[in-house]
Amino acid sequence: MQPSRDIAVLIDIMAALRTPGTGCPWDLQQDFQSIKPYTIEEAYEVADAIERSDMDDLCDELGDLLLQVVFHARMAEEDAAFDFGEVVRAITAKLIRRHPHVFGGQDTDDPALVKINWESIKAEEKTERAERRRARGQPIDEADGLLDGVPRALPALTEALKIQQKAARVGFDWKEAGPIIDKIEEEIGELRAAMTAGRHAAVSDELGDVIFAVANLGRHLDVDPEIALRDTNAKFRRRFAHIEASLAAEDIAIADAGLERMEALWQAAKDIERAIDAPAADRSRSA
Repeated sequence: MQPSRDIAVLIDIMAALRTPGTGCPWDLQQDFQSIKPYTIEEAYEVADAIERSDMDDLCDELGDLLLQVVFHARMAEEDAAFDFGEVVRAITAKLIRRHPHVFGGQDTDDPALVKINWESIKAEEKTERAERRRARGQPIDEADGLLDGVPRALPALTEALKIQQKAARVGFDWKEAGPIIDKIEEEIGELRAAMTAGRHAAVSDELGDVIFAVANLGRHLDVDPEIALRDTNAKFRRRFAHIEASLAAEDIAIADAGLERMEALWQAAKDIERAIDAPAADRSRSA
């Protein structure tokens, strides 16, 4: 086998890895469930490379994600369910069908109308998919609630955002952000009460309510809570790295530094960030 730009070579490599007797013992041991966490992880690696604007890593991580698709398709082919070609056929058919303004002669340059058509076509596809499953004798979930289309395997913050967006489409939503802040404060009060009562299950429940309400506030402020939290995580990493570097320069083990000293270094890291950001803000105002 030699490296190649041809997708067929990747498919052949995956088949070789999954061939009993001559393939890779680890690859042969895998199934859909065991591979699923890797698929999710690789998607996050792609997102991380994008956030860092690292094109070398992005190319590499997209390859890792593509491998996951090929891996799942190979296992499905072994089960006589579908193969990689059918995956490609399905997505090309979907893209052509969902873009009648590009491939079907429909003339529109209105993004709002495109979105309406997209949702309408998705609903038609869902009905057709149910009919195919019924024809094959597969069980069909008759429940067709508004939120059924939101995957439960999404990261919790993303799932919360999509649930809220769906509910908002039928008017189950706050009109503005202000009352949501009141709701957050209400939920925090309930969390405090659960903490005081020492009821761990209730604490978990109320904490979830607080996070859900905060995610809803982000939606109303046009701030993706997942991205906001990732930015905060990155900020925490930077400031904590400053603490570590400063203590190392003083030959002090971080475990021996104490909270007061670490807090002082944390504030110093914040001051450094403000000093760096200030000239940029000044340039923006002068512009």
